[in-house]
Amino acid sequence: MSDEQSKSRFSLKKNRVRSAFQHVIDGITGLFYSRIDYIQMRLPVNKITKEFEDSLREKIEHNVVHAKIREASEKDIEHIMKVYDLAWHSSPMPIREVGKDTFLKIYKESTSVFLIASIDSTDAGFILLDYEGRNNEIGIIGGLGVLPNFQHKGLGTILAIAAWDHFKQKGAKELRCEVYKDNMIPYAFIKSLGFEEFSRSIDGHLMK
Repeated sequence: MSDEQSKSRFSLKKNRVRSAFQHVIDGITGLFYSRIDYIQMRLPVNKITKEFEDSLREKIEHNVVHAKIREASEKDIEHIMKVYDLAWHSSPMPIREVGKDTFLKIYKESTSVFLIASIDSTDAGFILLDYEGRNNEIGIIGGLGVLPNFQHKGLGTILAIAAWDHFKQKGAKELRCEVYKDNMIPYAFIKSLGFEEFSRSIDGHLMK
């Protein structure tokens, strides 16, 4: 696949994901907004120090909430939709209904992965991961959902670290995400993980 074909494929998929995930959940973020004003952030894997990683894992170990993480199969799409729907309706953002066909199209993309967090046999949250680049060297966090009963209890952090582990295992050289410009809580959280802003799109104009 040529670089242009790769960019075109990713652009189509990116628009599909943006159309589904555009709300804030659990103080982190629903990423890939359909809005035009967003901040792009990145974190080179080689900047993730062992000391910082150990501190995050220690934080999770002392968390009240403990979760098991698994990679979703197609039969899990219904669970993901339920989490998405309940999380969306619990947010102050305008409701956007997304059908099963959209989730299936995202799931069936060759580089897309949903990770599910299960607490006491309840699928309480998920995170969507993807890859960009000719050799899938850039890991993308595409979306996040947490059931209302488990929000603000650290489950978003658990999912974020699970994503971190997945990207490293797959050999990603850089992690990226997007944050809507007015969502300062998720922006601050992502900054605390070492991500740095590298561009903005304001009123449709890309700003480096």
